[in-house]
Amino acid sequence: MPELPEVETTCQGIAPHLVGNSITTVEIRNGNLRWPVSDEVYQLKNIALGKSLPPAAGNRAEPDTCVFRRAKYIIIPLPKSQHLLIHLGMSGSLRITAQEEELKKHDHVIFNLSSGLQMRYHDPRRFGSVLWTDQDLEDHRLLAKLGPEPLQDGFSTEYFIAKSKEKTKAIKLHIMDNHTVVGVGNIYACEALFLSGISPKLAAEKVSRPRLAKLHKNIRTVLQRSIDQGGTTLKDFIQSDGQPGYFKQQLNVYGREGEPCLTCESKIKRIVLGQRSTFYCPKCQK
Repeated sequence: MPELPEVETTCQGIAPHLVGNSITTVEIRNGNLRWPVSDEVYQLKNIALGKSLPPAAGNRAEPDTCVFRRAKYIIIPLPKSQHLLIHLGMSGSLRITAQEEELKKHDHVIFNLSSGLQMRYHDPRRFGSVLWTDQDLEDHRLLAKLGPEPLQDGFSTEYFIAKSKEKTKAIKLHIMDNHTVVGVGNIYACEALFLSGISPKLAAEKVSRPRLAKLHKNIRTVLQRSIDQGGTTLKDFIQSDGQPGYFKQQLNVYGREGEPCLTCESKIKRIVLGQRSTFYCPKCQK
């Protein structure tokens, strides 16, 4: 599943192709996604897009940008306070292509751009979504209850420590809860916990303040590193240019069951927490 770094990478990849251009027409080849493609998307025509992304602003709402991200939603501002909300689901991607490039079987939504290029929403499993809204984004049902962005000031060390008090759930489930913080997916939770030396099974309330502070720092570090390197290479994920990311080669524990720990050479274990595979080193993580 594309996670926050993959979504951020996608935003950064498509932004240069949207700035200064417009959506001339939209072709819907299959609108039956997780939720049906909004009726208004079918009617988009000659819609001017916004300005380029300012530096490091990819994960906050900037009204004059052409694309930004909230959690794992790609948001494209349209005129008159309207927005496109795109979610990549389990297997989706957005690619910029030439119009003459042959369509793929699962290219479901085609945005024709004034530059002559196309932005194609590709989703084999159709668990993603392409929605339109004119509602205030902070009040939108999909966004209103989300926690802070992990790379923004709202996700401070003190906030995280306070949010972890009296939480009996496993720390891994706690940091993957979108009410705590958005975007800490399974891979990044496993990696941040390893770097922090914290067992994924430990109750959040049992983690000391110093260790929570260390985990807070490592959540940010792992996510930013992955964004910088283009996202994690998953079999279903490709960037807007059609190329995979390159973070997988640096994973310490995720997907390495039975392999030696890179630190102590103990065997990496896999358990299931919250119906998700969880990888950790039983010696390094307590």
